[in-house]
Amino acid sequence: MAADPLAAGCTALGIELSAEQRDRLLAYRDELARWGRVHNMTSVLDPQRMVPVHLLDSLALRPLLRGARIADVGSGGGLPGVPLAISDPGLELTLIEPRTKRAVFLEHVVRTVGLANVIVERCRVEDVAAGAVHDTVVSRAFGSLAQFAEAAGHLCKPGGCLLAAKGRDPRTEIDALGPGWHAEVIPLEVPGIEGARHAVRLERHVNGE
Repeated sequence: MAADPLAAGCTALGIELSAEQRDRLLAYRDELARWGRVHNMTSVLDPQRMVPVHLLDSLALRPLLRGARIADVGSGGGLPGVPLAISDPGLELTLIEPRTKRAVFLEHVVRTVGLANVIVERCRVEDVAAGAVHDTVVSRAFGSLAQFAEAAGHLCKPGGCLLAAKGRDPRTEIDALGPGWHAEVIPLEVPGIEGARHAVRLERHVNGE
């Protein structure tokens, strides 16, 4: 990749970011690496490798988001929610994370990086009040699609969707979904990542369709 892999990767993804936004993404990466060494939040701690594996892999989901109100469930170290929030200040991100140390880290990032469009909910996704009105509920590592749909489906407003980042084409997971969901598999090409990447968009069936 080019001398500036983040800028080159964003260009390859068709995402335009200002120099300030790229600096904020790298500041977030550095905080994730620093805290990750102590609290075991990520197995990838090399700063150069974190650009494609964490930042670009998260940003690859941005064109697939629906609407502006986004929930990131099981956010962990803030992926994909924090990179998405930095890349588009018009988004309203809610990071849902039950584990105390990780939620504290997310609150630290919100303050340190200056993310006025992000709030942190320190709770299990199942405990978030029903009737929440999110356009897209996104997850990068929440378990199977069936688990994701069961736990987080109540966060979507009518017409909203669930969006899960996956590796290989997850046909077996789709087969295990309940009858109330329609799944769309979207192949992704993430600069700097050689393995297969996919996104799965889940939408509720309407009127038995």
